[in-house]
Amino acid sequence: MKKPKNAASSNESSSASAPEGSSLKPILTDVEAVHAVHQARHWDPHTILGIHELGENPLKCTYVVRAFLPQASRVWLLGEHQPKVEMGRVFEDGFFEIGLKDHPGFPYRFLIENPFGDTWETVDPYQFGPVLGDVDLHLIREGTHERLFDKLGAHVICHQGTEGVHFAVWAPNAERVSVVGDFNHWDGRRNPMRTRSDSGVWELFVPGLVAGDNYKYEIRTRDGRILTKSDPMARQAELRPKTASIVADPEPLHWNDSEWMNARERVQSLDQPLSVYEVHLGSWRRKAEEEGRFLTYAEMADELVAYVKDRGFTHIELLPIHEHPLDASWGYQPTGYFAPTSRFGSPREFAGFVDKCHQAGIGVILDWVPAHFPRDEWALAEFDGTALYEHADPRMGEHKDWGTKIFNFGRPEVRNFLISNALYWFEVFHLDGIRVDAVASMLYLDYSRKPGEWVPNHFGGNENLEAIDFLKKLNETCHRLHPGILTIAEESTSYSGVSRPTYLGGLGFSLKWNMGWMNDTLRYVSLDPVHRKYHHNMLTFSIYYAFSENFMLPLSHDEVVHGKASLVSKMPGDMWRQFAGVRSLLAFQFAHPGKKLLFMGCEFGQWNEWNAEQSLDWHLLQWNDHKGLQKLVDDLNRVYRDEPALHRVDFHWSGFEWLALNDSDNSVVAFARKQESGQGDVICACNFTPIPRHNYRVGVSKPGTYREILNTDSSHYGGSNLGNQGEVNTVNATWGGKPYHVELTIPPMGVVYLRHEHE
Repeated sequence: MKKPKNAASSNESSSASAPEGSSLKPILTDVEAVHAVHQARHWDPHTILGIHELGENPLKCTYVVRAFLPQASRVWLLGEHQPKVEMGRVFEDGFFEIGLKDHPGFPYRFLIENPFGDTWETVDPYQFGPVLGDVDLHLIREGTHERLFDKLGAHVICHQGTEGVHFAVWAPNAERVSVVGDFNHWDGRRNPMRTRSDSGVWELFVPGLVAGDNYKYEIRTRDGRILTKSDPMARQAELRPKTASIVADPEPLHWNDSEWMNARERVQSLDQPLSVYEVHLGSWRRKAEEEGRFLTYAEMADELVAYVKDRGFTHIELLPIHEHPLDASWGYQPTGYFAPTSRFGSPREFAGFVDKCHQAGIGVILDWVPAHFPRDEWALAEFDGTALYEHADPRMGEHKDWGTKIFNFGRPEVRNFLISNALYWFEVFHLDGIRVDAVASMLYLDYSRKPGEWVPNHFGGNENLEAIDFLKKLNETCHRLHPGILTIAEESTSYSGVSRPTYLGGLGFSLKWNMGWMNDTLRYVSLDPVHRKYHHNMLTFSIYYAFSENFMLPLSHDEVVHGKASLVSKMPGDMWRQFAGVRSLLAFQFAHPGKKLLFMGCEFGQWNEWNAEQSLDWHLLQWNDHKGLQKLVDDLNRVYRDEPALHRVDFHWSGFEWLALNDSDNSVVAFARKQESGQGDVICACNFTPIPRHNYRVGVSKPGTYREILNTDSSHYGGSNLGNQGEVNTVNATWGGKPYHVELTIPPMGVVYLRHEHE
């Protein structure tokens, strides 16, 4: 599409330029159809606009070309086989047509003049055939198109030999859909789309548009309302508070992560170490010298990746980075499911961040939000004037707690939208996993609802059968098409089989967050040590169900915000006891069966609750207590990775053995972590009181030497340096039902790891 330029000759007459066989007389006799186009309410404009071959007609024309060009005063047709000929205006302002004996050639153009004498050329989009084929439409209609992101949305393509952008959107209940943008002055009359049979899809190829163009869809509803919506499938969006979609750069992304991708299925198998650093990109670190500016994806690729590598984490988990309008939502109210947020840069720059992570041997997990979406009028809510993506019944379609809409998981096209979105992040951006937010709210129809506020399923129960079926299909499809990826459920109830295969009746997730362990453990360590002996079961109960699922142990963002206090601030006592308490908590977490997750800032003892509006308090690292805690996390990650007993058998009883379970009076627990080979057992002994335990007997099954490989009371971490002088040897006497025992020094508020060296 060319920009306006001066007219060649404003007084050039139409009769002088009209070839033999042209006509300025009205050819189209369907006045109502013309009115419908003029009023932007025609459901299939391609039947009127563009070039059409005529049958018998009194004007003896073979073809007719029609165009609706609002605010045009004169229009000329330019064709490869057609000299410039002026078109006639008929019936309505802006509606032009001309009859021709011969085809003008493809593609033909219009030379348009406005009342001010400015002219410009444009290629008529209504001369092009459809882009989507019958197979695509069939798969979209039945909700099984696994590459929906390649078909719907805006894509720069070459169609019928012409460069431009293909737009396609699902809006089955709309009366009319138009593409609007800067290129057509946001006028919904100019580029109405064609409807594709009963698929509910509207599409239009607009020649001359390029990557970077802004656009939305203008939708006329069946009841006559006009809605302007961003594209549900847009791959890029404007920076808030603007809300337009952006035609994404079509150039393929360049990757240098083949080594990671080839090894991923092995690296992410469930017998490997998985230690996740959870990050909110907007507040991990900001540029203080630039008034708190966000780091860009490119800057994160340097600073965050290096930091996580130094700490020894295996993965980064990103709080949602789908485009969202409100910073305070932390990304959990997304409006652009396919668009990495523009807050930090372009989609290409986000891909560069993932690439840098992979080159450093770090996986990337995305927090993903399929449970609900916001009500913003320009986004998914009532997209085509009806409850399209959501349930119409508010008892099923609204989350009162969050003020959001609930997806209609029973609708094939909605399921397809969500599953395709997950596949998009795996396929296009090489992500290694998704953590699915708020699964519990999806599983239960009565989630956070009072009696009478929910609708039972057809069996009379409270299970959301459609959501359950969706989650199974999601996991089956993602694991089939992308072997080795992880799907992780944030699920807070006792629903059975969340991380079991679907063929065994489970939901098919790789892992499930262990919310029970998190709640009990944090409540326990928040107690004054003098009271802990009365709540010993909070520390031990998690093992009774630890192997019922493939669990991840989360100390996440939700636990250090909204008045819950930071990890350090949760701990009772003076500063020494507080830091010792956090060190013992993290060491207990890293030895307990299950994969690990730690929220940013917890690794160095941030005092304040997390505030998404500002950077972490990095200045604290000038103090030894904070630096020591960070060093402990480094070593916990190192020991966790290096000791197979701590990660090889996380999800079966054979990898765990209690050595001291019931010593509530001393608030001590001890257990062994084991691997399949029977070699290199690791003892973890925890003392959750400020009183040192000397000559503490722990029964063991194997005789020999046990070397101390980690002690949270080391002076390197800010402790008092009380320990076992490097190693202990077994005593050939039974204890606690075991044939041998060791006598340990367990420091105050401390945890020690000891590895069995040899007999």
